[in-house]
Formats: sequence, structure tokens, C-alpha cells
Amino acid sequence: MIFYTSDLHFGHKNVIGFDNRPFSDVEEMDCTLIELWNGRVTDDDDVYIVGDFAYRNEKPASWYLERLKGRKHLVIGNHDQLTLEEPTAMTHFESVEKMMHIVDNGYHICLCHFPVAEWNGYFKGHYHIYGHIHNRIDAAYYFMSSLNGKALNAGCMINGFMPQTFDGIVRNNNEFNEKHRACSEE
Repeated sequence: MIFYTSDLHFGHKNVIGFDNRPFSDVEEMDCTLIELWNGRVTDDDDVYIVGDFAYRNEKPASWYLERLKGRKHLVIGNHDQLTLEEPTAMTHFESVEKMMHIVDNGYHICLCHFPVAEWNGYFKGHYHIYGHIHNRIDAAYYFMSSLNGKALNAGCMINGFMPQTFDGIVRNNNEFNEKHRACSEE
């Protein structure tokens, strides 16, 4: 199977408040993220990490990568520099790119950490899976949600803090958008 996630921010204390994550501290967050990942992913699965794997982490990125199942692919985010500079961490990735194009069960998908207005195959109905904006409701969110369901946020905080299949990403984005629409209508 193929899974997607982004903005895990392993080891990052401040992201707990930034995203309003339900964890008391970094240790609880990291442990939960690892458990949820490994409860879903097998060693035969591919996981596309759409940026920001670890940030301001005391443990090296390799410490986390060694504990996570699956074949890992990194789509580089703005907070991945230290991971990229750690030789041991880099041995845990099957591929590392700024942008990737894959096919998942017939769906053509452009993966980029940053939300982009148009991507290769945009006019052919291809999808874009991105991260970076976390669970913020701002101009970028409104723009991306206006793209007829073809742009999907892989942020772990709106995807149950675990990697999701393409169908899971679609479902969770729809639920997030519906929840936001319901709140804005009240």
C-alpha cells in the first residue's frame, strides 16, 4: 500500500501548541506518532512524508526513522535541513526530492510540501498532495480548498496523526472542510 503524511515535526515541543495537538509533551507526541504509524504501516508499504519530518528535535532524525515501518520517501519541506544533513537518517529513505510525481491506484499525484496553485497534470485532473499549512484556516487553506477536491492536505493533524491512504486523505480533507464550513456558518 501507499501512505501519505506531512508535518510530523518529531521532537518539536512548540508544534503541540501551534497545532493544538492533544499531547502533554514531546515524549507523548513522539511515542503516539510512532505507535499510530506502526499500527497501520507494514514493512512492505511505501510512505510519502510530504515534508517537515522532524524539527528542533533532541534525538537525531535517524532515531525516529529506525523505529518506523515501511519504505520511506521524503518530499523535502522547509524544516528538513537537519534531517538532510544527517548521513544516517538519509540511509532510511528510498527517495528524497523537492517534488515527486507518482501514480497510486490509477490516480496521478504531484507531491510537494508547499501548496501550489497549479501542478503538472492539473488540467488533466491529476491530484496534488501537500503539507506546510498544518491545520490553519487562512488564505492558503481557502485557495487550496477551492480546487474541486484535487488539492489535498496530508498534514498529520487533520489525518488522525497517522499516515493515510489516498482514500483516507480524501475522506479526512472532506471531513475537515465540512467541519470548517459548519463552524463558519454558525
